[in-house]
Amino acid sequence: MATGYNRVDMFSSRFQWDFAPNRVTRVLSERRRAGARILDLTESNPTHAGLAYPAEMRAAFADSRLWQYDPSPAGMPAAREAVAAYYTRRGVEVDPGRILLTASTSEGYAYLFKLLCDAGEAVLAPRPSYPLFEFLARMESIEIRTYPLAWHGGWTIDLDALAAALTPQTRAVVLVNPNNPTGSFVKRGELRELVRLAAERNLALISDEVFSDYPFAADSERVSTLADVEEGLAFCMSGLSKVAGLPQMKLGWIVAAGGEARRRAAWERLEWIADTYLSVGAPVQCAAAALLESGEAVQRQIRERTAANLALAREVVEGSAAGILSVEGGWYITLRVPRVRSEEDWVVDLLQNEDVLVQPGFFYDFDSEAYLVVSLLTAPGIFREGMQRLRRRL
Repeated sequence: MATGYNRVDMFSSRFQWDFAPNRVTRVLSERRRAGARILDLTESNPTHAGLAYPAEMRAAFADSRLWQYDPSPAGMPAAREAVAAYYTRRGVEVDPGRILLTASTSEGYAYLFKLLCDAGEAVLAPRPSYPLFEFLARMESIEIRTYPLAWHGGWTIDLDALAAALTPQTRAVVLVNPNNPTGSFVKRGELRELVRLAAERNLALISDEVFSDYPFAADSERVSTLADVEEGLAFCMSGLSKVAGLPQMKLGWIVAAGGEARRRAAWERLEWIADTYLSVGAPVQCAAAALLESGEAVQRQIRERTAANLALAREVVEGSAAGILSVEGGWYITLRVPRVRSEEDWVVDLLQNEDVLVQPGFFYDFDSEAYLVVSLLTAPGIFREGMQRLRRRL
């Protein structure tokens, strides 16, 4: 008798990835098994970067409210007010009623993809950029399509290519502001065109702003947040991971912006999604105000670290065959290296001969080769020695 069960694999088709370790991972494992001291220039975890965390952060968890459970889909009012105060300190007024708490920005993406997309529909994301988008989209049974960031001495959004990439199935455009790893901010003229295009095509804008507190210089044309957008529908996201250097605390947020009618309709549905999961823990919500306020001391350390490492990197590569692409903010730099070998071969060569770990540009979907990506968060001694070894290999 036919049963109708014809699927060969018992697992969901979402998992269409190669689970085998890539060549870089294999070589890195081999070097570590051999006892090599690896100079890791990819370090992006602030808790591993030798930063000093204020005592106030520990004291924040002495609150007696930690032992109570009063679930609120959008998050505890006091925690949302703390996030609103964070925006006020940055010069932007945000009503706490527009803030919805999540466990992370990754969860924020999942909520927004659920809100905006049906299965099989699409979201546009920048290229090059954060490599997690494809995974997040597949988990929601939607597609990620890309639009290019153009390089001509600086990075800009290719607005014509973005418009050409839109289809009737496109539901949103993702901005990473500043971008990871290019460090480029959205400019005011670009935002005006994006808002116009989104209204014309009935799209939402999603702005990932986790690195927006880390510019290297002031620029009046730069957009720091979409939280004050008043037209269409926009969402901006951030969280404690970068704002306070606390990825382990698992607190992020979504700010809804745009026209009131659409924003209210979106909010009602977002609360429904959040109420289904109730994923944000009470302890971190109770501690949010203290963590955000004391997190400014961590931010200062990170800004000092990244600025000093950027200056050192420029000094080390000056006069070499490599160059550092211009960067406006964030924690990363992109080095353009000679195309005498592939990016993968460059990374493997540095591991095998110098015990230095960097990331290849193709991890971030660069259109061409050869680019290497380095984290400016790396501890200064490791960064200096690693960059000097990289220069020697060049």
